[in-house]
Amino acid sequence: MWTGKKLTESYLEFFKKKGHAIIPSASLIPEHDPTVLFTTAGMHPLVPFLIGQPHPEGKRLVNVQKCIRTNDIEEVGDASHLTFFFMLGNWSLGDYFKKEAIEWSYEFLTKVIGLDKNRLSVTCFEGDKDAPKDEESAKIWESQGIPVERIYFNPKEDNWWGPAGKTGPCGPDTEIFFDMGKEKCGPKCVPGCGCGKYFEIWNDVFMQYNKTDAGKFEPLAQQNVDTGMGVERTVAMLNGKATVYDTHLFKPIMDKIQGLSKNDLLKSKRIIADHIRSSCFVLSEGKGIVPSNVEQGYVVRRMIRRSIRHARLLGIEGRFCRKIAEVVVEIYGAEWPQLTRERELIFLELEREEDRFSKVLSNGLNRFGRILQAKKKISGEDAFLLYQSFGFPIEMTLELAEEKGIKIDKKIFEKEFEKHQDTSRKATAGRFKSGLQDQSETTVRMHTATHLLHAALRKVLGNHVQQKGSNITPERLRFDFSHPEKVTPEQRAEVEKIVNEAIEKAIPVKRKEMGLKEAKKAGALAFFDSKYAPEKVSVYSVEGFSKEVCAGPHVENTKDIGKFKIKKEESVAAGVRRIKAVIE
Repeated sequence: MWTGKKLTESYLEFFKKKGHAIIPSASLIPEHDPTVLFTTAGMHPLVPFLIGQPHPEGKRLVNVQKCIRTNDIEEVGDASHLTFFFMLGNWSLGDYFKKEAIEWSYEFLTKVIGLDKNRLSVTCFEGDKDAPKDEESAKIWESQGIPVERIYFNPKEDNWWGPAGKTGPCGPDTEIFFDMGKEKCGPKCVPGCGCGKYFEIWNDVFMQYNKTDAGKFEPLAQQNVDTGMGVERTVAMLNGKATVYDTHLFKPIMDKIQGLSKNDLLKSKRIIADHIRSSCFVLSEGKGIVPSNVEQGYVVRRMIRRSIRHARLLGIEGRFCRKIAEVVVEIYGAEWPQLTRERELIFLELEREEDRFSKVLSNGLNRFGRILQAKKKISGEDAFLLYQSFGFPIEMTLELAEEKGIKIDKKIFEKEFEKHQDTSRKATAGRFKSGLQDQSETTVRMHTATHLLHAALRKVLGNHVQQKGSNITPERLRFDFSHPEKVTPEQRAEVEKIVNEAIEKAIPVKRKEMGLKEAKKAGALAFFDSKYAPEKVSVYSVEGFSKEVCAGPHVENTKDIGKFKIKKEESVAAGVRRIKAVIE
């Protein structure tokens, strides 16, 4: 049987033999990237290196990355969609390109995991006014034994990656599909068809262009390779399972849900399994992310509350999230030790959110009763009011109305909901306009300021202070750190003073590559929680003040930062405080 662990270790070892350095999974919460809420792919943390910054581990990298994507959250519950998943990836940072990437993909699939080469098909970019047809990739596939009749060419929407924003790195990709043996659904059934005949197993992205502000696609000086293969979906395919939920990665969770359920609604069970697993991993990050009404916390809250609603449909009574979370920790704790370390925090936040939502449901039920008493009906607008103001799910409103013999015009609700979504999309559009990662001058200055802040907090509060997370935008920096009590006004003023003194001294910021052990021995702060800790790291030093393992980028001298000012200090979780600051 192929387990997730076996597939991951086979992949990492294969590429290690091809000269790739195994690097750890980055946090689910991007450290210094205001353009995304979560790490959605293995390449996100590597953006500085994809655009030219040297990586301390070299030009060939491989890892398994924890990822979260919420754009398809409404699709969760089918055979394959997940919010949280593991992504296998290997990268070339200006080293090898199409030939090696394709040959190694084919070798791994056919020689290591033993797929029948006669059941493999591939797709390539068909070309357009911006870039030529990717004949090069097609020829390489032919040389590996894939016949021309199983090589398909598709337009940009199918076989082109990026740029993530309006400008930046992008290029053609080639996708690999495995024939599942089903009959074709029709004459147009080809790889990419959603009928289930073809399983997309791997994607090789070739970043060979840069899209400019003028809309031109210019060749990149550093051509990169970025590949991806989902662990859960591939394990399901290798073991002949119809869905990811039938694999060992989910079955114990599904069994626990089944044991608690009175009703047999498969989609509801899958949604709970996915959402509680996802919530456990986010809460375990130690970044101060807890259920809330903003950013990552809002996503966690939404997943937990969605789980609670579906638990109600299944007839599950009372608190249940902890029971499911205990199984998640049991399955994944050995490979991802932060789950075990933060288990009590995970359980506490899940139970707190269950209690909060119970009150929400109570308030929603009361409002539902008052509306019904006053109007003798529930309109689509009323249903949306219950949803927007009380977080009351439309499904519950429909269920209650049906019990009262009332019919709600769901189309009106959906129209109001669509307007709400448009407003939300417009509000968050700015987060993504700059592309994958904001490398603006202001953001870089903020990043260096967080290092100075970290050092100052340790001087004033003590060496127990550790960074738990940060979020930087051009407008402000947010820094989460471990500390058991409120920072006093005097301590806050002292921290601010120390940071500004370091800035005024105009100290050079120096970068040096060294081994992780050597870095720690030299006094560099480094907090890694992974079995794949890097062998070489970049250490950024502000002499006599700060020394940290970090991917960068930073200013060249502290004088470039500007005046530092703390705006707010608050609690975000048990033992975790948050500072918001600006530079002027």
